[in-house]
Amino acid sequence: MGDVRDLSSAPSARRSGWRPVDDELTLRAERHAPRLARHWVMRAIAAEGVVGSNNQVIELLTGELVSNAVVHGPADGEVLVGLRVDRRTVRVSVRDTGQGRPRVRHPEPTAPSGRGLALVEALSSAWGTATHADGGKTVWFDVELDD
Repeated sequence: MGDVRDLSSAPSARRSGWRPVDDELTLRAERHAPRLARHWVMRAIAAEGVVGSNNQVIELLTGELVSNAVVHGPADGEVLVGLRVDRRTVRVSVRDTGQGRPRVRHPEPTAPSGRGLALVEALSSAWGTATHADGGKTVWFDVELDD
């Protein structure tokens, strides 16, 4: 007879009694906001059993979107980070009051910045933007979870 494994720690088992997560975090548009957002998202998704490479990709992409909001939004503004976790997908959204429209760039290899949305495009399952009538925008990404 083979070894008995505790399957209650497997991500799919942890999600079996699970309820959707829908939460928000408001941060000042300051230099440390990306780190705070990454840690908040990582703790929340780990509590839902999202681990391994999915967790790392979500951490990286969250930091990229919040960094963009801090750099391109108003210096005295706020950044609203949204998190939704369901059985199959994690969605992170980042809203700021900046007026610019995000676009994917492909900078020269020696350029110091400009790769954030290219990473989001390459590593997420889907991503997009929405502009708001009261000004500002939301940039979001989805990561499909492994079974």
